[in-house]
Amino acid sequence: MLRTELTDAMKDALRNKNERALSTVRMVLAKIKDADIAARPKGNTTGIGDDEIRALLQGMIKQRRESIALYQQGNRPELAQQESEEIAVIERFLPKQMDEAETKAAIAQAIAATGAKDIKDMGKVMGELKKAYTGQMDFAAAGAAVKGMLGG
Repeated sequence: MLRTELTDAMKDALRNKNERALSTVRMVLAKIKDADIAARPKGNTTGIGDDEIRALLQGMIKQRRESIALYQQGNRPELAQQESEEIAVIERFLPKQMDEAETKAAIAQAIAATGAKDIKDMGKVMGELKKAYTGQMDFAAAGAAVKGMLGG
C-alpha cells in the first residue's frame, strides 16, 4: 500500500537527515490527508485508495513541471532545481512511466477496445486509458496522441 511506503520513506528520510526527501514526503502525506478529508462527505471513511493516490502524485508532478518552466523563464535556477528534486522523490512512489512506443500501443489498444472512430470519441478513449494506466502514463501527452490518431 502506498501510504505505508510513504510513511516508511518519511522515517528513512528522518533517519538519514535527507531534508528534501523529508519535506517532499511530508507534503505528499498532507495532500493525501486533504484528499481523505474531502472524500468523507461522499461516504469514504477509510481514505482514498492507491489509484487515487497515484493520480494525486501525477498531479503534483505536473504542477512541479509547470513551476520549473516558470522558474526557468524567471531566471531562478535554484528554485527550478528544488522542483526537480521534488519530482525525483515523488516519482519513486509511482510505477515506471511508459515510454512513447508503449503509450502509442496502449492508445491503439484503447481505441480498438472502445470502437472509437473520430475525435468525438476521444473522451471514451481517455477514460479507458485512465482506468488502465493511471500513474504510468502522461495523460497530457497521451491526449495529444489520441487526438492525432483519431484525426483531430
